[in-house]
Amino acid sequence: MIDFLTLEEAKDQPAWRRPKVLLFVMAMAMPIAFFTWYALLNNFVKEVADFDGADIGLLHTVREIPGFLAFLVIFLIIFVREQVLGIVSLMVLGAATAVTAWYPQLTGILVLTFLSSVGFHYYETVNQSLQLQWLPKDRAPQILGWLMATGSAATFCVYFVIMILWEPLGLTYNAVFMAGGGITMAVALFALLAFPQYESPHPQIKRMVLRKRYWLYYALQFMSGARRQIFMVFAGFMMVEKFGFAVHEVAGLYLINLLLNMLIAPLLGRIVGRFGERRALMFEYTGLVFIFLSYGGVYFFDWGFQVAAVLYVLDHMFFGLALALKTYFQKIGAHGDMAPTAAVAFTINHIAAVFLPVMLGLLWLASPAAVFLLAAAMAAISFVLSTLIPRHPDTGNETVFAARKLKAAE
Repeated sequence: MIDFLTLEEAKDQPAWRRPKVLLFVMAMAMPIAFFTWYALLNNFVKEVADFDGADIGLLHTVREIPGFLAFLVIFLIIFVREQVLGIVSLMVLGAATAVTAWYPQLTGILVLTFLSSVGFHYYETVNQSLQLQWLPKDRAPQILGWLMATGSAATFCVYFVIMILWEPLGLTYNAVFMAGGGITMAVALFALLAFPQYESPHPQIKRMVLRKRYWLYYALQFMSGARRQIFMVFAGFMMVEKFGFAVHEVAGLYLINLLLNMLIAPLLGRIVGRFGERRALMFEYTGLVFIFLSYGGVYFFDWGFQVAAVLYVLDHMFFGLALALKTYFQKIGAHGDMAPTAAVAFTINHIAAVFLPVMLGLLWLASPAAVFLLAAAMAAISFVLSTLIPRHPDTGNETVFAARKLKAAE
C-alpha cells in the first residue's frame, strides 16, 4: 500500500521516511553507478576499444544527447509522478552500467552510454526539481551542500575500493561495472518501496515554460554546460593520454577530490548562504579562468603530472559552487515553474554538450592546449554574466537591470 502524504503531513513521519532523507538516499545511490562508469571509462575505452581523442569526443556527444532531450521530462510527469520517475531513472542508470563490459565494441559502448545517460540526466532533472520544491529557501544552500557531500562520500567509497582492490584482487572491468550498477539498482528499489509518495504544496506546470525574466539563468546554464564538458571529457583523458595514468592512479586522484569535497561542500553551502549567489559565482568563475589557463600551460610549457593533478583537484572544488545556480533560480522562480524549468534548464545546459565534444575532440588532435584556452574564455564570459545577478535576487528582481527599474519606479 503506497502512502500519499503532503510535505506538512510528512513531518509527522519517522525521521527516516521524510522527504529530505529520500533526497539523501538518492544522492548516495546515483554516484555509485555513474562514477563506477566514469572512473573506469578512460582506461576501458583506451585498453579495450582503442579509442583516440575523436572517439572519446563522439562517445561524450552521444552521452549528452539525453541531457539535450531533458525537456521531455515535462511530458513524462503528466503520466508518472516526479518522485517515481526519478527513482526509475536511477534503475535504468544502474542497469546500463552493470552490463557495460559485455559490449566492448564502439557501437555497444555508444548504445549503453546512451541508455545510462537517459537514466542519469532524467534523474538529475527530476532531482533538481524535487530539491527546489522540498527544501526551504532559507536552508536550501546548506542542505544542498550536505547533499553534495553525501554524493562525494558515496563516490569516495567507489574510488577507494577500485584503487585499493583493483590490483591485489585482479578485479576485472566486468566485475566492477556489475557491482556498481547492481548496488544503485538495489538502493533505488528500496527508495521506491520504503518511502511514501510526497505531494508538493504547489502543483507543477506540465508544459514547456520559457520566461523572459529567466534569461540570465538560461544564459548561465548554457555557459556552465559548455564549460563543464571540457572538464568532464578532456581533463581526465589528459591524465591517461599525456601522463599514462593507470586505473588505480586515476582512482587515487579522484579520491583526493572526493575527500576534499566531503569536507568543503557543506562549507560551500554556507558560503553561498552568507555571501549570496552573485559573489559565489563570480569567485567560482575567476578561479576557473586561471585553472583552465594553467591546463593550457601544462601543454605549452610541458609541466609535470604533479601540476596537472593539483589543477584537476582545484577544478573539481570550484565546480562545487555551482549549487548557487540552483538557489538563484529557487529565489527568482515561480512555485509552479520548478519542474518545467529544471527540464528546460537541463536542455539548455546540454545544447553545447551535443556538438562540443566531437568538435573539440578533433581540435584536441591538433592542439590539446587550445581546448583548455577555449574553456578559459567560456569561464570569463560566465564571470561577466554573473555580475548581472542582483545582491538579493527575488521574483521581480532577477537581474541588476530589473533592480534598477524597481529603484527608478520608487
